[in-house]
Amino acid sequence: MKKLIIILSLISQSMLAQNANYDEAKIPPYTLPDILTGVNKTKISNAKQWEANRPALLQLFAENVYGVTPTISTKQRFKVLETNNNALSGKAIRKQILITFDDYPQLSGINLLIYIPKHVKKPPVFVGLNFEGNQSLGNDPAVLLTQNWMVDFQKNPERVRDHRALEALRGNAVVESWPAEAIIDKGFAMATAYYGDIEPDYAEGWKIGLRGAIGMADDQKWSAMGAWAWQLSRMLDYLETDADINSKKAIVIGHSRLGKAAFWAAVQDQRFAAFISNESGEGGAALKRRWYGETHEIINKNFPHWFSGKYKTYSGNIASLPFDQHQLFALIAPRPVYVSSAEGDQWADPNGEFLSLKNAEPVFALYGKKGLGVDAQPPVNTPVGSHLRYHYRSGKHDMNAYDWEQYLKFAAEVVNK
Repeated sequence: MKKLIIILSLISQSMLAQNANYDEAKIPPYTLPDILTGVNKTKISNAKQWEANRPALLQLFAENVYGVTPTISTKQRFKVLETNNNALSGKAIRKQILITFDDYPQLSGINLLIYIPKHVKKPPVFVGLNFEGNQSLGNDPAVLLTQNWMVDFQKNPERVRDHRALEALRGNAVVESWPAEAIIDKGFAMATAYYGDIEPDYAEGWKIGLRGAIGMADDQKWSAMGAWAWQLSRMLDYLETDADINSKKAIVIGHSRLGKAAFWAAVQDQRFAAFISNESGEGGAALKRRWYGETHEIINKNFPHWFSGKYKTYSGNIASLPFDQHQLFALIAPRPVYVSSAEGDQWADPNGEFLSLKNAEPVFALYGKKGLGVDAQPPVNTPVGSHLRYHYRSGKHDMNAYDWEQYLKFAAEVVNK
């Protein structure tokens, strides 16, 4: 009888999780794993013990969610395609760099677009992927038009046809913003690349992307999210060679699915000085155990290539996952973190994003870093915290001017102090 009750309970949980809930009162009770209990079940009371625990916890996330990043040994080449010392009305240096890999000539390479303020010597840099190609982020006619496969986000055949960008997409991104002039004016550089450069974003895209190139027999062990995170680290490899940029103050940033990729990149690659999550939701900033908005079941059904095959096995029983996203935030400690949510994006579970960062505070405290300073999600358009920072803004699911205003303040006050 007890076994039958357990089975019925799991079936009920699975049916619930396949639907989106937007009522806090309907969220079933859940218990988060204790963040100060190590993988080996020992209690953690100082930073040294946390560092000793870190590799095992990182491995758990890799094995169960994002896939274990394979050892990819290849010679990278950095080709300067263009340098313009009078970009953005003379305010910036524009560079376009092609990163290629000798062992995988079938990959077209990563087209890196960089803007560097002329009035600042070796500025910090925002590093992130974009959704619709470098050319979509502004009306700069010299920025190269991506030739790689593209998700047709806009459903506009004049801008994207047969999954290829057209000239009319230039300066017409709708998924996010990268305000180059505002970033430059505040004394920061920016470096971005199209996420489809390294792997197309569809279920079998791995076959013609990085995972296929390295000889993976299937897509179950490593994920598209892992490939995109790997791409971010390769972009940082180049930035470390650029004498015009302070690569030691590289802030990795991402919106939505690219926020998830940036999160995983920040966790794995400790060269990134800080991490910014813009509405990254399920598989990103939001707690997994909350039945609210997009769930584990929904995301794996709609985007089966984003995460590893093992992650799908937790369907209907996410509580059995031996960790939650607050522990992923803790793996970034002691580096600064900013998380943002939007009132019009309940799908991403804004309160779950806040609670995830909030519950990571004990690990940051081991390093003497202050938390958010509040116990509950703040009102709309009221940023809280410092080293750990959060805002919940009005508006829809995107990365807009308000978000960037806060990120630039954060970068100036915390990362570049």
